[in-house]
Amino acid sequence: MFPRPWISIVTVSAISLLVCSLVKSFPEADKVKSLPDHSPVSFQQFAGYIPLDDKNHRALFYYFVEAETDPASKPLVLWLNGGPGCTSVGIGAFTEHGPFVTNQGEAIKKNQYSWNKEANILYLESPAGVGFSYSLNLSFYKTLNDEVTARDNLVFLQRWFAKFPEYMNRDFYIMGESYGGHYVPQLAELIIKSKVNFNLKGIAIGNPLLDFDTDMNAEDEYYWSHGIISDYAYKIKTSLCNSSRSLRELFRDQLSNGCLLAARKLSEEYSFIPFIDEYYVIGDRCLSYNVSQAGFLREMLNSRMFQFRNQQNEEPDQQIDKCNMKYSEMYLNRKDVQKALHARLVGTTNYHLCSKIVLMNYDPLNREIPTINVVGFLVKSGLRVIIYSGDQDSVIPFMGTRRLVDGLAKKLGLKTTMPYSAWFVDKQVGGWTQVYGNHLTFATVRGASHGTPATQPKSSFLLFNAFLQGKPLPKA
Repeated sequence: MFPRPWISIVTVSAISLLVCSLVKSFPEADKVKSLPDHSPVSFQQFAGYIPLDDKNHRALFYYFVEAETDPASKPLVLWLNGGPGCTSVGIGAFTEHGPFVTNQGEAIKKNQYSWNKEANILYLESPAGVGFSYSLNLSFYKTLNDEVTARDNLVFLQRWFAKFPEYMNRDFYIMGESYGGHYVPQLAELIIKSKVNFNLKGIAIGNPLLDFDTDMNAEDEYYWSHGIISDYAYKIKTSLCNSSRSLRELFRDQLSNGCLLAARKLSEEYSFIPFIDEYYVIGDRCLSYNVSQAGFLREMLNSRMFQFRNQQNEEPDQQIDKCNMKYSEMYLNRKDVQKALHARLVGTTNYHLCSKIVLMNYDPLNREIPTINVVGFLVKSGLRVIIYSGDQDSVIPFMGTRRLVDGLAKKLGLKTTMPYSAWFVDKQVGGWTQVYGNHLTFATVRGASHGTPATQPKSSFLLFNAFLQGKPLPKA
C-alpha cells in the first residue's frame, strides 16, 4: 500500500520509524542472556515456544542463534534432526554445529567450527513430544506421521517469522540429517506448494533416509565391503533376507521363514553389533550410554532378529570424548540450563535426546515411502540441493545415497557438470563430490559419522559454507 498524497511527510516519517522499530523488535522474553558454565557471548540467542494452536495445547520449542558477525547480512538456516523423534537442540546444536558443544561432564565449551559463523541458525524440536516440545492432548501422538510433521513445521515457521519479522525476507535454507531425509524435502515441498512468502533458496541433508529399500540394503553391502561381515554372511543376507526385508517384516510383526533362517544362521556373526558404533564404525562407542537418531531401525531390531541388545552410541566426538551425546543430555536436564533457555518439561520428568512416545507412535509406513522424488521436485523448482554423507556411517551408508542421487539425475535428464572427484580441506582430501546440472550436488565427508559435524567439524563447516555461497567444494 502506497501513502496517499495528502499524508504529510512528518506522518510518513513517523510511520516509517514505527515500522522499523517493530521490524527490529525481537521478543525480549525469549532472549537467552547467557548459558550456565559459559561466559556471555557477543551474538544474540533466543529460545522458547511457538504455540501451534490458539489454546496452546501443542507447542514447538526452538533455539535460535544469530550469526557471530553482521547477522543482518547472513542467511537463515532451519535445522532438523531425525529419528523420527530426536532433538535438534540436544543433538544438532550441542553435539554437532551449534555455538557451544558439550565437554566432559555437564560442561559446555565454544565450538570453533560453529555454523553460526556464517549464518543465523534456527534449531527446531519437532514434532511435538521431541525434547522440550509438547502436546497436552495425548491423543495427538496417535496421529503422528510425515504429513502432520510437515504441516506443524510450516505453522511454526509462519508464527516464528511473525515473532522475528526482520528475517521474513532473508535467504532461507532448510537442513537436516537422518530421518531429516523425510522432514526436510517434505517441508520444502509444502512451502512451495502452499505459496507462502518465504525466500527459500535450497536444502541440504546429511546421511538421509530417501528410499527405504536402497538405503537399508546398502547397510549389508557396507558391512561386507568394510570387512565387518564375511562373504558367507553377505551371501545369506542377499539371498535369504536382506536388511530392508527383515526390517519391513519386523515393522509388521511377521517374520518369514527366510528371515528366521537367516537370523539363525547369522546370529553368531552378527553378535558383534553391541561392540561397535554403527553410526561411526571407526570410532569407539560410549559404554555408558544408548541413543539412536535412526532409532526406528535399532529399536525394531532389538533382540528378536539377531538375539542381542543394541547399545551403540550414535555420534561420538573424536576430538573430545565419545560420550558427548550423554553429556548433552546431562546438560539439558539441568534446571538452571532449562531456566536460561525458557524451557520446561511437559509430560515427562527428564529431557531425552530421542523421544520414545514419538518413536513408538510415528506411523511406521511413512518410513517406507520414498522421498527421493520429492527432492527431484525441489530441483525442478529451482532450489539448490546438496545431499552429503559421512562415509563411516553404516546405518544409512553413502553407497546407497550415491546411487539414489545419480539415479535421480538421470531421471531428471541432468548432465554431470562436475565429475566425481576429491575435494580438499587444508590440502587433505575432505571427501568426494559430483555435481549434476546447476542445482544438484552429492558429496561425502571423509572419516565422518552419521552426524558429520560431530566427527569432522572442519570439513563439515567448509561444506556448509560452500553450500550457502553456491560454490563448488574446493579442489587441491
